[in-house]
Amino acid sequence: MARIYDRVALIGLGLIASSMCHAMRRAGLAGEIVGYARSAETRDTAREIGLCDHVYDTAAEAAKDADLVVLCVPVGAMESVAQEIAPVLKQGATVSDVGSVKSTVIEAVGPHIPEGVHFVPAHPLAGTEHSGPRSGFAELFDNRFCIIVPVEGSERAAVDRLIDLWRGMGALIDEMDAEHHDLVLAVTSHTPHLIAYTMVGVADDLRRVTDSEVIKYSAAGFRDFTRIAASDPVMWRDVFLNNKEATLEILGRFTEELFALQRAIRQGDGDHLHDYFTRTRAIRRGIIEAGQDTDAPDFGRVKVRKE
Repeated sequence: MARIYDRVALIGLGLIASSMCHAMRRAGLAGEIVGYARSAETRDTAREIGLCDHVYDTAAEAAKDADLVVLCVPVGAMESVAQEIAPVLKQGATVSDVGSVKSTVIEAVGPHIPEGVHFVPAHPLAGTEHSGPRSGFAELFDNRFCIIVPVEGSERAAVDRLIDLWRGMGALIDEMDAEHHDLVLAVTSHTPHLIAYTMVGVADDLRRVTDSEVIKYSAAGFRDFTRIAASDPVMWRDVFLNNKEATLEILGRFTEELFALQRAIRQGDGDHLHDYFTRTRAIRRGIIEAGQDTDAPDFGRVKVRKE
């Protein structure tokens, strides 16, 4: 595939950024890929494995002369990064991100984008429970959606160019406004993560179930249901603090559904339980039919590659 950007700067070198490196190289989408990470240990690891063509010690150094700068840091850190790189962004460059929340990112980052620089937020709906520069792999985005969230005044050519990059990395593309994106993700990602963290907390608090038993017998539903509770705690802290309204709305609806199921179990209402499980199983099967998961025993997860 043809080169789309001459120089791409990735600010933050975790799972998404490292996977972008591999995916861009696989398809020849960028002439040069440079990066920066806040942690010196992460920068050293990225250099050791040759993740980027060059790893810088500051975000501004990485962003200088880049045609595309992608913010791959936790949502709560994006404003400070935007402030740091703003003075060095070149005219005609595009700034994007991979944050799981869009409204607050636009509010935090947008005011710092200089005139003549394009701001095109994005969110790839792909991931694993692993993090760090060693965790990435080129196939992470294959057949997974990337949501593009153009802001007011976004130049269409800049939006289409970013879309071409994500398509080149294997992603399917959709466009949404920020508010709708945040509500959708509260349903499909944010609330499930919160529930998974909570279930692990319940197991920890339930002293009648020992730690060894939780680990020993977790080959059942507990393992698959709570896999995402191993995700980066800093990232998820910032997600919930920055998508409060949508997450609380979905949590309220979840609580109502849970109370209804409690009532059905208490009253021995088998018909209600059967109907509910039949309807929800069909939704799960729809996810598989849409190509967004598989019915394989391991849910089709790609094993993390070891360097």
